[in-house]
Amino acid sequence: MPDYEMFELGDLALQSGATLRNAKLAYKTYGTLNADKSNVIVYPTWYSGQHYDNEWLIGEGMALDPQKYFIIIPNMLGNGLSSSPSNTPQPYNKARFPNVTFYDNVRAQHQLVTEKFGIEKIALVVGWSMGAGQTYQWAVSYPDMVERILPFCGSAKTSLHNIVFLEGVKAALQADVAWKGGWYDEPPTTGLRAVGRVYAGWGLSQAYYREKVYLQQGYSSLEDFLVEFWEGFFLKKDANNLLTMLWTWQNGNIGNTPGFDGDFEKALAAIKAKAIVMPAEMDLYFPPEDNEYEVKLMPNAEFCAIKSVWGHFAGGGVNPVDTQFIDETLKALLAS
Repeated sequence: MPDYEMFELGDLALQSGATLRNAKLAYKTYGTLNADKSNVIVYPTWYSGQHYDNEWLIGEGMALDPQKYFIIIPNMLGNGLSSSPSNTPQPYNKARFPNVTFYDNVRAQHQLVTEKFGIEKIALVVGWSMGAGQTYQWAVSYPDMVERILPFCGSAKTSLHNIVFLEGVKAALQADVAWKGGWYDEPPTTGLRAVGRVYAGWGLSQAYYREKVYLQQGYSSLEDFLVEFWEGFFLKKDANNLLTMLWTWQNGNIGNTPGFDGDFEKALAAIKAKAIVMPAEMDLYFPPEDNEYEVKLMPNAEFCAIKSVWGHFAGGGVNPVDTQFIDETLKALLAS
């Protein structure tokens, strides 16, 4: 039995010009909506992640406490649960699935929040990585609705260097002959394994490998870590779903919200929410300096870096020290 619910979006017109007919948004809620609907937290998913991959930041006594808050985790379009290449009927199936933006995702999530629950105010939007991209988008698309945001290990606009990193991920997957231009019948496992190897060098910092932290995690060697963790991670994913979300990521830019004409600085200046922007100090593809620039342009934001050797995965819920730091910062923001 699935542990999530499905919201029918109807026909979703996308920024790309395509329409996803009978579009679906998978979501899960935690806690109870209070009488005045003032205890809402929206917590979007990340690249290839699904709602259960976010649950490490939810718990009794934590900032995201279901005893206090009504937490909604909407699954990103393309992640295999919401409308995706792997579950959409012809003609928009598989390689024909349309391009989806952060703006499209957040518009669908807004539809869920307002139509299903009648919510008018959101106490907090928070997210890691691509979840952070959606967090910024919420604040730009619905500035009077969102009271606080905490994007961590992400950005308001995908940098050119980040785009180049993702080109390597994409090329590794598409080089597999079994990929067949997206019309595969069997998963392109050689390509998926290659994606894991490419990602391994980017998701974690040089210091992580220098200090051989993978041995502390219970892996017996570097090769064991690369096969068991990284290849194993991507072998569970659908290739077309990965490519759909990769396009969303590469084209992340809050400046593409209607009314801003591609100007992401102008969009940042329009954010009304109280914000803490939290990069990881050693993140190789969302470096702290990008966030420092964003914070300077945001009216009510502060910068707070995670000091960790875990690189991008300092925000992934795998290191208890980093998790505690994120949780404590969230508590401070929610109390403000």
